[in-house]
Amino acid sequence: MRLTALISGGIDSPVAAYMMCKMGAEVILLHMDNRPFADDESIKKVIKLAERLREVTGQEMPLYSAPHGISQEKISKTCDTNYQCVMCKRSMLRTVEEFNRTMDSKGVIMGDSLGQVASQTLKNIRAVSHGVTIPVLRPLIGYDKLEIEAIAKEIGTYNISIIRSEGCTIVPSRPITEADLEKIARFDISSDLENRCVSVAKDAIKL
Repeated sequence: MRLTALISGGIDSPVAAYMMCKMGAEVILLHMDNRPFADDESIKKVIKLAERLREVTGQEMPLYSAPHGISQEKISKTCDTNYQCVMCKRSMLRTVEEFNRTMDSKGVIMGDSLGQVASQTLKNIRAVSHGVTIPVLRPLIGYDKLEIEAIAKEIGTYNISIIRSEGCTIVPSRPITEADLEKIARFDISSDLENRCVSVAKDAIKL
């Protein structure tokens, strides 16, 4: 079973990838490069995290990077500001849909934990995944932050994830917590979600 894991420089996503490896999945790592709304350190952290995951799992775990900043900019110009995070994650999932076609990958792994941040409320998780045609696996959904951190420390990714870097600079001050599916549908059109994500997936490069 080959799966694509979305990996950021944070604590949760490397743990989610590791958990699915334990379940027997063959994992490909895909980083959504958020620059210019993040700094160069984010890429360096992801490369280090991938190296550590290879060591602890024994898997090849190829790492790819797709240019997500262009999606973030388009969303900011065409969607309500408070929907930025939800539409960001929708863009990620739709990009993985296209990416998986060339990788023979059957699903996507995300590091979501229910209610941990605004984009991970139950309604927003539904909105993020609405219409996505591949299985979306969230192995950490019922874990709390301390439990996730404990696993990260055990597998050696925690100290890499907490290396100081600039977080996403386009996060709204008041992100939506109960996304409306009708608005999501309109924003999919206004942001040209489908065509843009196909283009981003094609531009993914191996690191």
